[in-house]
Amino acid sequence: MLIKKLPGADGQSRPFDPNGSRPLDPGGSRALSNPDLLTPAAGTAKLDALRNALGSAAILTRNTVLQERYEIEQVLGIGGMSTVYRARDLRFNNVLRYCAVKEMPDTAPDPKTGALRFSTFEREASLLATLSHTGIPKIFDFFSQEGRVYLVLEYVEGKDLEVILEENGKPLIEEQVLGWALQICDVLSYLHRHRPQAIVFRDLKPSNIMANLGVNKITLVDFGIAKTLQTDKKGTMIGTEGYSPPEQYRGLAEPRGDIYALGATLHHLLTNSDPRAETPFTFHERPVRQLNAAISPETEALVMRALEYETSRRWESADAMRAAIQEILDAHEAGRPAQISAAPPAAPPAAPYPLPVAPPYGYPPAYPPAATAPAYPPGYAPGYPPGYPAPPYGGLPGGIVLPTVEAGTQELWAFTAEDEIRSSPAITKGVVFVGCYDSNLYAVNAKTGEFIWKRATEGGIPSSPAVWEDLVIFGSEDHRIYALDARKGGVVWSYATGGPVRSSPRISNGQVFIGSDDGHLYCLDARGGRMYWKYRGWGPVRSSPAPGRSLVVVGCSDGNLYAIDIATGIMKWKFHSAAPITSSPALNEGLVYVGSADQHLYAVDVDTGFAVWKHRAEHYVTSSPAVGGGRVFVGAVDGYLYALEAANGRLAWKYSTGSQITSSPRLASGLVYFGAVDGYLYCVSQAQGELRWRFSSRGPITSTPLVDEGVVYIGSLDHKLYALAQ
Repeated sequence: MLIKKLPGADGQSRPFDPNGSRPLDPGGSRALSNPDLLTPAAGTAKLDALRNALGSAAILTRNTVLQERYEIEQVLGIGGMSTVYRARDLRFNNVLRYCAVKEMPDTAPDPKTGALRFSTFEREASLLATLSHTGIPKIFDFFSQEGRVYLVLEYVEGKDLEVILEENGKPLIEEQVLGWALQICDVLSYLHRHRPQAIVFRDLKPSNIMANLGVNKITLVDFGIAKTLQTDKKGTMIGTEGYSPPEQYRGLAEPRGDIYALGATLHHLLTNSDPRAETPFTFHERPVRQLNAAISPETEALVMRALEYETSRRWESADAMRAAIQEILDAHEAGRPAQISAAPPAAPPAAPYPLPVAPPYGYPPAYPPAATAPAYPPGYAPGYPPGYPAPPYGGLPGGIVLPTVEAGTQELWAFTAEDEIRSSPAITKGVVFVGCYDSNLYAVNAKTGEFIWKRATEGGIPSSPAVWEDLVIFGSEDHRIYALDARKGGVVWSYATGGPVRSSPRISNGQVFIGSDDGHLYCLDARGGRMYWKYRGWGPVRSSPAPGRSLVVVGCSDGNLYAIDIATGIMKWKFHSAAPITSSPALNEGLVYVGSADQHLYAVDVDTGFAVWKHRAEHYVTSSPAVGGGRVFVGAVDGYLYALEAANGRLAWKYSTGSQITSSPRLASGLVYFGAVDGYLYCVSQAQGELRWRFSSRGPITSTPLVDEGVVYIGSLDHKLYALAQ
């Protein structure tokens, strides 16, 4: 028998350690730090309670002996992947030598998952076996037994920093925290300099840092997810939300990620503000001294530099951060100011780009009401920011002359509004709804084009309406989101935001998702307009969100694509492009497709947030992509409609209009419909990009076509809503 019971001479269990120490934090779990565990009787009761809760086979019983050597005495922590015990090494008969035994039962639902877990556990053993540092626990043994895998590790005295902070009940003393940070930097420096390859810890946080206060010694524990640095590969996002750096959400691990996590840890210890309860990457909203005025300005500067979003602006190494910490401690002791270097300036963008004035295009920079909008200067087309002269509506300089094509379509009717129609139409029950810059939302008979009703707001309406049950929901430049009765146009509810609403609503499971120029993405109750949550970006949110099963994805003029948890409003990841994103993302088969003003269309993994591929256009991509038939279709300001392979971004074909395309394409029956600034609505084949027909309006078309029962509806800046029969 490899496992047997071995009671003590008095029939009782071996004595418990009175110091209440704990070893490795298993799989990121919290340790069982209840003081009752410090007595044999209470420890037995706690162990029995755990066994009853988890099942008799879930944890080892007291006095179990593994490999005829390690006698289990106390359970110290239970995590998702492992359980940690304190055990006595029976090879040492004359002394009590404790060790930590970390166990991973084989409870995987399938062999593939079990093999993955075993591989992870084995990697931890192999990794620890190569390390030798006073701040890292030693590994003594590694074995498998009866369907379970075990690590035997050095038993670490003390408590983890999260327990110490909780017991203190308030922020910890600055000098004490900085002293610990010195030791942590020393361990990180050792890991990052490890050869033949650097090691990134990837899960630095207070609960993974043990402190023996008696000798003031720090130990990093739980290397279960530490990763040998591979600069040419991307991995799975692993870590703890709130402490993990932004690039780790995209599966990237590098030494400066540990610098960020250390900054988050110091922020937590110095402010007692748990980052797990906050939106990720918003430390800049909570400077250290704002939460704890007793902290020195130089320590705040040290921490905030470690927490820079861009890796290039953080401390360049653990050694550099350690030197800065030592400088602060020396300066405080000498009573002089500390000299802490500022973060390097942000790198300039690869190419100059201004903020696109609005999606899909066409708002004067100052956003005046449409009725008082100034005339555009010569050579300036709506949608081009100042400094970027644009050609007249008729085409780009040296543009391609379009072939003469028979119309191939018939105008059924045209409804005339009082100003430009940039909103895209929606239809339900024979009624077409569309917003207009005359501040009205119109309801028009889909068959005849006859006016049914209109509802005025206090601003222009570039937002495209969405129909949900008996409501029509849209945004207005008067800063409000409206829900109207679809039958009569009465206001059922409205919600005020802090800026113009140029994003279009998306509705899923009774929730409305919509952005505002106040920088927020809103989640509202579709029935009553009550806000469930809002998430703040750092620029106008003019992209229309794409809700999925558990995430809603939206672009922002700060250059980021955000993935937000639908239930909580907490950011899961963000993807950073080199310019504003006003394109609306499209979700399809695990990928998010979105355009950027940095001239690229991106395909981003929905789980990790890193780019799978990107395709470069020749100008801004503010058009929103459409996905179908294994391809992605999107327009660009360079005048091309691109058809790309959805899996890899390879160009299938591109069609030139000779004019800006900011309208978003619509797919139907093997055809692609889209508008252009030259005033034409185009219809081309999905397969080859062959022009089937084009229809000329009298103004630029930025609206997205609507196709319903063979009829195409489209708005134009010539103030008209058209219905076309093919």
